[in-house]
Amino acid sequence: MNPTTVHAAHFFLQLSVILIACRACGFLMRQVGQPAVVGEMVAGVLLGPSLLGVVAPSIAEWIFPSAGRPALFAVAQLGLTLYMFAVGLEFRSDLLRSNLRAAGAVSAAGILTPLALGAGLAIWLAGYPGFFAPNTAPAVAALFLGASLSITAFPMLARMIVEHRLTGTSVGTIALTAGSLDDVAAWILLAIVLGTISGCPWLVAAALGGGLLYALTCWKVVRPALAQANARCGDSTVLGAVAVLLVAGAWFTDLIGLYSVFGAFILGLVVPRGGLAEKTAERIGPVTSALLLPVFFTYSGLNTRIGLLDSKFLWMICAAVIVIAAAGKLFACYGAARWSGSSRSDALAIASLMNARGLMELILLNIGLQAGLISQTLFTILVVMAIATTLMAAPGFNASQKLQANGY
Repeated sequence: MNPTTVHAAHFFLQLSVILIACRACGFLMRQVGQPAVVGEMVAGVLLGPSLLGVVAPSIAEWIFPSAGRPALFAVAQLGLTLYMFAVGLEFRSDLLRSNLRAAGAVSAAGILTPLALGAGLAIWLAGYPGFFAPNTAPAVAALFLGASLSITAFPMLARMIVEHRLTGTSVGTIALTAGSLDDVAAWILLAIVLGTISGCPWLVAAALGGGLLYALTCWKVVRPALAQANARCGDSTVLGAVAVLLVAGAWFTDLIGLYSVFGAFILGLVVPRGGLAEKTAERIGPVTSALLLPVFFTYSGLNTRIGLLDSKFLWMICAAVIVIAAAGKLFACYGAARWSGSSRSDALAIASLMNARGLMELILLNIGLQAGLISQTLFTILVVMAIATTLMAAPGFNASQKLQANGY
């Protein structure tokens, strides 16, 4: 039999296992009031060395051999690129003009407090071997961990708001706006980190300057060109052009050291609204979420080794990271929402939604791991934190609804 055929057959076996596991875990999570994406995150970890690799190591190695990782990595990167493009498409810039004071306060609190706490934690962890790469500058470690604690699962937040019929309400608007601002700030911090870890000023300038040039080109050239093409040409022609721009933008930003997700997200921001962005999201969203993202969850799970947390000290670090991450978001965002005039129930709802990190956190962590900035031990700790804080969102939101029912 042709070796290519054998490899293709094995890849589809992997994909079948991944999809079945993600659907099963997603279904179970929905039964306990959690979003399906939490189950998919958990499934990715269970398929890796944290469970399957321990219970049935020979089966795990047969299904996910080391030689097959490059194929999974490529598909995972495609899924991430399309997902971040869809996030950009769904970004509501119009929300920035309403409830700006409250959303700005919540966003600032949700960025600055976790950033400060994460920076302090990073400086402390940098004193111990095995968390950051050797010779990592304290400022770089502080920015990365601060960004990791600052990020919010904006797409999941948006879906929860729609599911709970909060679209257009003050809670929904403030949370969406603040969450989007937090994510943009976290990605900017990550871009700065990626631009500086090279240690070469010219590479830093190329990364940051190239990213700015790309963003300006998208806004000043690509956006009006797509608007004109959308008015004159058919959907298939315009969508084909968008696909070409997407892969070209992903290639360019990856080339300059900012990773493909930046190019995809920025392009999604500039696709004209009022038809084109919505149609594009409708076409790529379901395939990306149902088929490609589970591969990314599993690829992340293959790099997550719970067994690396093999001492009381490491589990204490893991618990501290979870507490710091949750407290930094919950208390800061709750306080800012109350200061802006929100009721107790609304403030708790906003803070709970802002505390979820979800898939956006995994994307950031994978970039940090690929860049050689963090170790697999710290990667594992932060993955556990991402799952834990995402699990907190639904109970916190439900508690806010009970407060509201009691008149608070």
